[in-house]
Amino acid sequence: MIVSVPSAGPEVGLLQRPRATLAFDVAGVAGGPLAVHAHGSLSSRAHEDRAGLFDWTPLTATHRLARYDARGHGRSTGRAVAADYSYPALAADLLALCDHLSPDAPVTGIGASMGAATVLWAALARPERFDRLVLAIPAVAWGAREPRRAGLRAAATLVERRGTGTLGVAAKVSGPPAVLAEVPQYATEFDAAEHLVPAVLRAAAEADLPTPDRLRELPHPTLVLSWPTDPVHPPATARTLAAHLPNATLRTATTLAAIRSWGRTAAEFVAAPQA
Repeated sequence: MIVSVPSAGPEVGLLQRPRATLAFDVAGVAGGPLAVHAHGSLSSRAHEDRAGLFDWTPLTATHRLARYDARGHGRSTGRAVAADYSYPALAADLLALCDHLSPDAPVTGIGASMGAATVLWAALARPERFDRLVLAIPAVAWGAREPRRAGLRAAATLVERRGTGTLGVAAKVSGPPAVLAEVPQYATEFDAAEHLVPAVLRAAAEADLPTPDRLRELPHPTLVLSWPTDPVHPPATARTLAAHLPNATLRTATTLAAIRSWGRTAAEFVAAPQA
C-alpha cells in the first residue's frame, strides 16, 4: 500500500513493505526518468543532508530523483531482526520502490556504502529494472572484509549493553578519514532507532558485495566513486568493482571539494547518451 502525503516541496510518501514502512521523497522533472538513491548504514536522508557530503540534486535537472530511508533508518520503520537488513532484503525494498515509482521504465540506481551494495544486489536480482548504476564509496568486501566482521558483532553487543552513545564515542576517538577531516559529524552521527542498531550491525557483519564473477553479469553503464584514506570504504574495493563490471568508469576524489562535486559528476553521467 502506498500513502501519499501532500507537500509544498518534493513529493513525499510511505511505502508499506513486509515488516517495515519506507519513507521516501521525489523531486525533479515531472514525468522524467527516475533515479533512486540509497544511503549508507546507520545513515538516512536527513543525516546525509546534515553532513553535507552527498548532494545529488543536480540530477533533478533531467530526472526525477527519489530518496528514501532504508528500513530501520531515519523515518522508516523496521524490526530488530538481522535478516531484515541483509543486502538482498534491502535490495528487495529498493526494487519495490522502483516498481511503484517507475513501473514501466528502467531507473538509474544510485547508492553510497550500504546503498551501493543494495543497488548491486538489486541489479543482479532484476537487471532489467536499471539502465545505469552509480556506486559511491563501496565498503570493504570479500577477503578484506573478514577482519571487520568480528568488530561489527562486538559493536552490536556493546550497543545492547550500553547504548548507541558508545558508537559515537568510539567514532570521535578514531576520527574520520583524513579526506573528511572537515566534516567529522559524518562519522559520529547515527540515524537509526537504538533498539534496531544491533540487528543492522549483525546484518552488516554477515554481508558482502557480490563476487567478482557475479559482477561480470551486469552490463549496465556504471560510475564508481571512491575516496582515499578510509579503511571502511577502501579504494581497493572500488578498483575491483570497476575492473570486473563490464562497463564501469572509476573516479577517485582526493579532496572534500571533489567529493561534494559528485552530484554534478553523476548528473553528467546519467544524462550522457548511452553508447
